Amino acid sequence: MNGSLLDLLHQLAREKDIPVEKLLEQLQKALAAGYRKTHLGAAQEPITLEVDPTSPNGVRIYATKIAIERVTDPEIQISLEEAREIDPETEAGDVMDVEVTLEDLGRVGAQTVKQVLVQGIRDVEKEIVRAEYQDRVGETAPGIVQRTERNGVVMVNIGKAEAILPRSEQMRGDEYRFGDRMEVLILKIEESSKGGPQVVVSRSHPDLLRRLFEREVPEIHEGVVEIVSLAREAGVRSKVAVATRDANVDPVGACVGHRGSRVQAVTNELGTEKIDIIRYHADPRLHIAEALSPAKIARVILSADGQAATVVVPDDQQSLAIGRAGQNVRLAAKLTGLKIDIRSETQFALEGDPNAPKVADTGSGA
Repeated sequence: MNGSLLDLLHQLAREKDIPVEKLLEQLQKALAAGYRKTHLGAAQEPITLEVDPTSPNGVRIYATKIAIERVTDPEIQISLEEAREIDPETEAGDVMDVEVTLEDLGRVGAQTVKQVLVQGIRDVEKEIVRAEYQDRVGETAPGIVQRTERNGVVMVNIGKAEAILPRSEQMRGDEYRFGDRMEVLILKIEESSKGGPQVVVSRSHPDLLRRLFEREVPEIHEGVVEIVSLAREAGVRSKVAVATRDANVDPVGACVGHRGSRVQAVTNELGTEKIDIIRYHADPRLHIAEALSPAKIARVILSADGQAATVVVPDDQQSLAIGRAGQNVRLAAKLTGLKIDIRSETQFALEGDPNAPKVADTGSGA
């Protein structure tokens, strides 16, 4: 054996990033299993370890035995005479630890030790993954693409774990090549079919956008600026509504940054995704008008229950308000939590809206 057993454990601890104490625990269990396999008479947990750098292996191995006048089962018993050579004060019936060697295990026992130790290390790694990431659900993590499975699932290294990025959580426009670096959101921890925890990450979840802004905008991290709501079509376009608790702070400007540096840092993590940052208004009519930017709004009419709104826009602004394939109005509806119906001024003049209890003119610059 090259180096002591303790040296090998320390090397393994560094490679696996596992505390050496955990490895010692697993080694003790493995040795106990190997001892039981070789010495069939052992009915109890017979092995304990003691770290001793002065010993050849760096650890001493002890088997628990009972001191007795006449030995009938040498696997769990030691003669009183031999016992008193170890401890002169030993009495019949005393339980004591007797040092044994790895050679006492034999070939079969050594094979058992190896199998149990390998499984034990896997169990420890699973515990570490669960402990490391359970409390980090909802946070971002830097990831490195490892491979893409046949079913489209992407495997991503996020440090101590290899996470899965399901197809449903992938972002439109992303290309996943080996070695690519990207930010991911730790979405959840679930039990895999092979047993043990599996970290699931996302690139499309709205909270990834939220966490990136929290990282890039100090005012958000400090609580001066708040992301009130956001709507995202991952990889294409997002809208973020922000407000401030300090009248001297412009929430939109804080998020955009000097010459767009902050929002650009977020965009760089999300590829070609376009991000609209708007100021939040407590008045839902003003909030809707802002959410539909860059289109200009003439009027916003709320329904009686406040769950929907009819938005009147100049004729030449209707297409802009709706957006390509309805994207602008769809994101605005998600952002405000209201159902939004866009009508041109000509349509509204012809059809009217007799059921609307409120009409508010936000002005052409809303």
